[in-house]
Amino acid sequence: MAEIKDPENTILMELTGGTVAIQLLPEIAPKHVARMKELARAGKYDNVAFHRVIPGFMAQTGDVEHGNMEGDFNIRAAGTGGSDLGNVPAEFSKIPHARGSLGAARSANPDSANSQFFINFKDNDFLNGQYTVYGQVISGMAHVDALAVGEPPAAPDRMISVKVAADA
Repeated sequence: MAEIKDPENTILMELTGGTVAIQLLPEIAPKHVARMKELARAGKYDNVAFHRVIPGFMAQTGDVEHGNMEGDFNIRAAGTGGSDLGNVPAEFSKIPHARGSLGAARSANPDSANSQFFINFKDNDFLNGQYTVYGQVISGMAHVDALAVGEPPAAPDRMISVKVAADA
């Protein structure tokens, strides 16, 4: 695992294959970073499915309302919800949607991001300036690359746990 220089702004996402470390960018997107840390600290991302994994594009997860794979999980509902905390306004920047970058998933409304996010499998420059970038995978990208593929995947992978490194 890469050296963690800022544990308060680093997310540790445990997947089946191992840990993915994501360096958050609070100076670029403070509201998105704060939301992710709040949901991680509350355990809301634990057991949430990757409901949309498109090879050569991105892997999407984070539906804390419908994506938890425990209980009455329905993969078809995953991706349709968010958190009860309301939406986060867009925080667009010049940071590119490069391989391993963390982007805020949203509807057509730029200010509709909530709890869902995606990790880019490759440089997706066509997303630049249209979706908020608020993190970068610093280690464990191979675990993201290995996620089950589909929209939705027949047997989706999940985030086993998501923690702020300072709390781990």
